[in-house]
Amino acid sequence: MFKQALVPESETVTLYFEDMPITAPKGVSVAAAVLGAGFADGRSTAIKREPRGPHCLMGVCFECLMEIDGEPNRQSCLIPVREGMRVRRQHGAPSFRQEETRR
Repeated sequence: MFKQALVPESETVTLYFEDMPITAPKGVSVAAAVLGAGFADGRSTAIKREPRGPHCLMGVCFECLMEIDGEPNRQSCLIPVREGMRVRRQHGAPSFRQEETRR
């Protein structure tokens, strides 16, 4: 239902969320694609590991942070889907220093 309300029938792309293929309309955000595929959470909190999902869908709240194509801390509501992209839930708070995130 969510997908149908956002975008009429159009060209689709396949991306991979947690290594599972999902199909989404071309042009929607990663957050919308993940929600549309039925996944409510895209990250967990740093201390208690509580699940969090996209909230504002316009780049203000930072609840939609995910790892996209190997890069953590990406605001998934601001990034359009593209063919073959790899998206993973973000667990906790990865370091912002590049040398630590690539280990």
